[in-house]
Amino acid sequence: MNNDFERLMQDATRLTRAGNLEAATAAIQSALSLPAGRDSPDAIDVESRFVPDAPGGAVEDWRTPAPLADPQPDGAGSTPEAFVGGRFGAGAAARDYKLYVPPGAGERPMPLVVMLHGCTQDPDDFAAGTAMNDAARRHGFFVLYPEQSTKANPQRCWSWFKHSHQARGRGEPAILAGMTRDVVGRHSIDPARVYVAGLSAGGAMAAILGQAYPDIFSAVGVHSGLPAGAARDLPSALRAMKTGGAGPSSSPAGVPTIVFHGDADATVHPANGERLFAAAGPMDASVQTQTGKEPGGRSWTRRVRFDGDGKPVAEHWQVHGAEHAWSGGSRKGSYTDPGGPSATSAMLDFFGIAAGPAMDSDAAA
Repeated sequence: MNNDFERLMQDATRLTRAGNLEAATAAIQSALSLPAGRDSPDAIDVESRFVPDAPGGAVEDWRTPAPLADPQPDGAGSTPEAFVGGRFGAGAAARDYKLYVPPGAGERPMPLVVMLHGCTQDPDDFAAGTAMNDAARRHGFFVLYPEQSTKANPQRCWSWFKHSHQARGRGEPAILAGMTRDVVGRHSIDPARVYVAGLSAGGAMAAILGQAYPDIFSAVGVHSGLPAGAARDLPSALRAMKTGGAGPSSSPAGVPTIVFHGDADATVHPANGERLFAAAGPMDASVQTQTGKEPGGRSWTRRVRFDGDGKPVAEHWQVHGAEHAWSGGSRKGSYTDPGGPSATSAMLDFFGIAAGPAMDSDAAA
């Protein structure tokens, strides 16, 4: 028995006692030389027990926060804003993250938006390009940016296309769900107002999380991504990215979903956005359509599907002429299109965090 094995088993014991069963299972799998989420006769459908401030679940570094754009003065008695680094999990399942803490955190429970970056990106790049931290400062919510490990994928792509990373309690969905639960437990966050969004591979993983963990995530935002189950391996992933697959997704979305996609996207076919929209809510539900154009920028078509009570359950923005980039994003980050409508604002409106573009009363049905 080598030192690594002993260390990982000790980590598993500590994490189990702390209640972080997802991280403990990952540590055991690593000790047995099984990558987290691999198929095996002994696979466990882990459901992390939620223990606030449990030791060993995650470690956050508040000593050296990254500089914030245009920091605001603290109000009387408020907590100063911060952008801090942390790490969750053990062994092969360990992942780093960045967490934006808004001014006044702790005064009341606030929403949380989990943001999943695309391939080749990292939390700092994604935060800069989406300007989500700036929006969080204005509207008062936390933002969690998990970081994909280069050991898991050299290009930092989330493993949405692998069948072992597409279900509850397995692989990266279990890691991300466990990380989210841990962060919610460590901060004054409203567990009923937790949302997830992502770009490209991150968008595809966000769709998986919404389907696998509707008890954690209240709504999903998918930008330039693919539906859950669009692929099972790399060859089928390449086909889905190129053609959008055949027909609508067979699996309905687990929670309300907002979709952004450029109709000139040559990386992920726009048909994937149509499939996501089709899977979110009943096809015979009421749909309203609106068109518009950004001043000096791109035109767009927006469709909203409502349930029987008139509540939006799906929203689809088709950005005309846009390629594979975050619509309305900042040039400070990669893969952004400043000329499009703001995906950040539209998603926050859909999540109910901030008021955004309302559907015109005379929109065509």
